[in-house]
Amino acid sequence: MFEGFSRTIIRTSGAEIVTRQGGSGPPLLLMHGNPFTHVTWHKIVPGLARHFTVVATDLRGYGDSSKPEDGPDHVNYGFRAMAQDQVEVMAALGFPQFFAAGHDRGARVLHRMCLDHPEKVTRAAFLDMLPQHHLLNNVTRQWGMFSWHWFFMIQPFPTPERMMGADPEFFIRRKLSKTDQGTSFFAPEALAEYIRCIKNPAVIHAMCEDYRATFGIDLTTDTADFEAGRRVTCPTMLLWGAKGGVGRNHDARAVWQEYATNIVTAKTVPSGHYLQEECPAETEAALMEFFRG
Repeated sequence: MFEGFSRTIIRTSGAEIVTRQGGSGPPLLLMHGNPFTHVTWHKIVPGLARHFTVVATDLRGYGDSSKPEDGPDHVNYGFRAMAQDQVEVMAALGFPQFFAAGHDRGARVLHRMCLDHPEKVTRAAFLDMLPQHHLLNNVTRQWGMFSWHWFFMIQPFPTPERMMGADPEFFIRRKLSKTDQGTSFFAPEALAEYIRCIKNPAVIHAMCEDYRATFGIDLTTDTADFEAGRRVTCPTMLLWGAKGGVGRNHDARAVWQEYATNIVTAKTVPSGHYLQEECPAETEAALMEFFRG
């Protein structure tokens, strides 16, 4: 995986971030979701790298990136801190402005990045994500059942850490089995990498801190920005899986119109939540069309 890509560790003001870089052309930052690493993009980076300088990272706390102390109100795992890492990574690579795509938690990092650093992100693609400000203010039975892990992982330390750590491979396989296909569409080497990482207790704790921050400092920040009228203003693409929770339970474009002012395109691919691994060809084509446009 990632043949021809370099691997470096870039020190930011708050963490050490594992970074893969390859290809040529305009810079494109890819940010993964939970419970993944940069490896989640492995099926589509070869094609993207023919047209873009692709940068794929492990978010702080995930994979082999560093795991900072929690900080008050879980601040060091808030999306503001994660976004700051990524901006500093791109600056260290010589990219003051860049395209960016995020899936799941990575899309939440991108959302915060677009609000905190609007001059940095010139085009933004949000993959299978709805803003947590909307979700947490409109909790439904369907969403609560589908996204059960949100409410489990925010419980105070050490309850979820101990329970997840008792059988981390079972937990990750169960969490990833959101459709009848289970984990069959994940490449064996990718799934093995995700299992390797979640067997690290520090990764489990960081993942829980990520979710705890979402219900605390992230929601506070999001609420203040929303009430102040701050929105994503760069050209925006929404892409989601038709069989996932976003596709089945929400009107994604209608929700996002409250948070972004320049939605260029909104479309689905025939997948569940993990579109870049389940439908890589369709996902790559959609990203290519948007970022080359």
